[in-house]
Amino acid sequence: MSAPIELKAEKRTILGSRGNARLRKSGIVPAVVYGHKEATLPVQLNRKELAAHINHGVHLFNLSFDGHGESVLIKDVQFDAFGIELLHVDFTRVDLNERVTVSVAIELKGDPKGEKDGGVLMQILNELEIDCVVTEIPDIITVDVSNLGKDDAIHVSDIKLGGTIKILTDADLLVAKVEEIAEQSTEPAEGDAIEPEVIGAKKDDEEAVAETK
Repeated sequence: MSAPIELKAEKRTILGSRGNARLRKSGIVPAVVYGHKEATLPVQLNRKELAAHINHGVHLFNLSFDGHGESVLIKDVQFDAFGIELLHVDFTRVDLNERVTVSVAIELKGDPKGEKDGGVLMQILNELEIDCVVTEIPDIITVDVSNLGKDDAIHVSDIKLGGTIKILTDADLLVAKVEEIAEQSTEPAEGDAIEPEVIGAKKDDEEAVAETK
């Protein structure tokens, strides 16, 4: 079971794009809390602390402000154009006993034995969509690839998760594979004509310059 991460928040009184820009410059990230037929609540949090949790795959939080707390789930995260700076977060209120649908990152673990035979590990799918009780959301889904030989693959159907978790992603999708990368030859293929370079002949761009003089 995964308990919510305790996180301090404050009600946000500064609104609008200019106000949010000022908050970000001071190390604060603007956010909103909505859901469960309650009013949308603008809040603000310490950006460094929240970003650290998000980078570790945390989805579930208990936001504390004004002497009480709310269990919330991350629904949307906005980063800058470079995917570095955290700009805004949407939280939705949740009951710890309800089921939710979320996307969780996939992390490959181990060194495939096929790499010793000239294969290269390729990750095709980066996350899984799952359905489960809120408190059973994994921070990350780890997939062991150490037994993959050359030309072997892992599909979504090969991943088994415990508890109440149901995988919603198409079972036939490829998650990872070990593939031999063919070396590209610089030699011309048989039958390809090779145009000889005439010594002393002008290049096309040189001829163009000459014509304009």
